[in-house]
Amino acid sequence: MDKSNIDRFKILSQLAISATAGKEVKESAKTALSLAADYVGLSAAALYLWDDDFNINLSVDYFLSKTAKEILVSLERTLFSQLRKESNLSSAYMTFDDEPVFHSFTLPLKISNNKFGAVIGLQQGERTLLSENLFLESFSALLSLSFAAQKFSSKEDISEEINKGRTEAIAQTAVTINHEINNPLTAILGNIQLLLMDKEKLNDPLINKLEVVEKSALKIKDVVQKLLKLTDPKSIEYSNGTNMIDINNIDEENDK
Repeated sequence: MDKSNIDRFKILSQLAISATAGKEVKESAKTALSLAADYVGLSAAALYLWDDDFNINLSVDYFLSKTAKEILVSLERTLFSQLRKESNLSSAYMTFDDEPVFHSFTLPLKISNNKFGAVIGLQQGERTLLSENLFLESFSALLSLSFAAQKFSSKEDISEEINKGRTEAIAQTAVTINHEINNPLTAILGNIQLLLMDKEKLNDPLINKLEVVEKSALKIKDVVQKLLKLTDPKSIEYSNGTNMIDINNIDEENDK
């Protein structure tokens, strides 16, 4: 394997490894863009992410000179962006017979047919862009996957935050219920159990009613204690479509 192949492999592999490791994609892309630009011999390069209306919400650039940057920015603003909007431009390699001659390209950042950004570059002097088209297209494809992976990871993080917030809300509710109910509930249970200790002084219907109240009070106390132990709330749907927190297996889960 010659040096050029090793360099290509290093650039692409570093980008892929950064993406799968969950690193912040903007910084990884900035490093990869500078390495790729240096390898290909670009005077300036940039990547853009945009929304559905082509409004740019993230940009990363690399340039060797202010002049090169200005030329590339001008190409993006007056040519590439217009062609994307008006003619659905996806990719292009172009040569401009200016003085000095320069070459440029734009490649899409996309997943399937969903284009959400582009990589662009400027090369001055000898033209070698087309000879590196496979590398450049692989580079843009890996960037696409990296940003898609970050978006997927962000959704997971949001879902995790929602679940965390839900658990905290349930826990706070349980603490409030325990605080507000525990004292009167303890008093009720204590008095009922004192009365039941003198069953011989009570008639059977009253004993039955007191035992029902005692059983219900103990059930309430048990439910509150289970809510206080809740760490991973799961919902259960009943036949009428009502969703409730499943507390039946909390003790078994906490014993694992």
